[in-house]
Amino acid sequence: MSRAFIFPGQGAQVIGMGRDLADAYPAARAVFDEVDDALGQALSALIWEGEQDALTLTENAQPALMATSLAAMRALEAERVTIGAAAFVAGHSLGEYSALAAAGALSISDCARLLRIRGRAMQAAVPVGVGAMAALLGLDFETVRAVAEEAAEGEVCQAANDNDPGQVVVSGHRAAVERAVEIAKARGAKRAVLLPVSAPFHCALMQPAAEAMEAALAEVAITAPAVPLVANVRAGAVTDPAEIRALLVAQVTGSVRWRESVQMMAGAGVGEVWEIGSGKALSGMVRRIDRAIACRAIGTAAEVQEAAASLA
Repeated sequence: MSRAFIFPGQGAQVIGMGRDLADAYPAARAVFDEVDDALGQALSALIWEGEQDALTLTENAQPALMATSLAAMRALEAERVTIGAAAFVAGHSLGEYSALAAAGALSISDCARLLRIRGRAMQAAVPVGVGAMAALLGLDFETVRAVAEEAAEGEVCQAANDNDPGQVVVSGHRAAVERAVEIAKARGAKRAVLLPVSAPFHCALMQPAAEAMEAALAEVAITAPAVPLVANVRAGAVTDPAEIRALLVAQVTGSVRWRESVQMMAGAGVGEVWEIGSGKALSGMVRRIDRAIACRAIGTAAEVQEAAASLA
């Protein structure tokens, strides 16, 4: 039985995350310092003492979540748990960048700058109020894809996140997404709710952001990760830097195929996942995808120590 390290995406941010890691491990504190320096901003102060509304802004949340995940990874390394303890890395949306930094494919500084650009570009791609996202619960991916096509009516409406067997998120023009909510309810969805997000991520409306990321990624060194990345848009393992670069661009407008990614890892012998960073949302998704996979969340110093002890 092998293990995968998985990294959370937007929505997992909370004030105070990572602080006890930084207090307990100098290597974890160094991550926050490096991110602050890379951005020319005291992001760590915002993470630990700021307002939730400011942290939730896409341009702050993305590098902040990456910093917290990498701080947890450095704390694990201080306890002699290296990336080699995993057979695969994967991340949900922005978490893919955290996964690549953890596996040594991207530097933390480059990762922070890329995520700041990504956050701003995603926010700027669509005027506030024009787009929306909605979670449709209790319908499978193929049903939601059909719902999205019916709801589009010439506008954009796409199945954006295939999170688990009963949770698919649609994204696009607000009116089309609102139509999708009503169609989904008529088709027997347990719940269909608009999400409190600032932009319609992972759909064709994000094309300007994809172009911004293509330009930004062209300027950054990417090396082969120490362990394969299970990429969001492919739900398959990749190690080639040129391929990774292209997939990170495609990811901006493409679906996050999380359910299939977890199934792929399970099929390759993964029996345990460690969710590294803030929150436990991905662990919940993994359990709903495959109950046979054991999940461990690692976002505090105590959780780092327990995880390290489990391998001793």
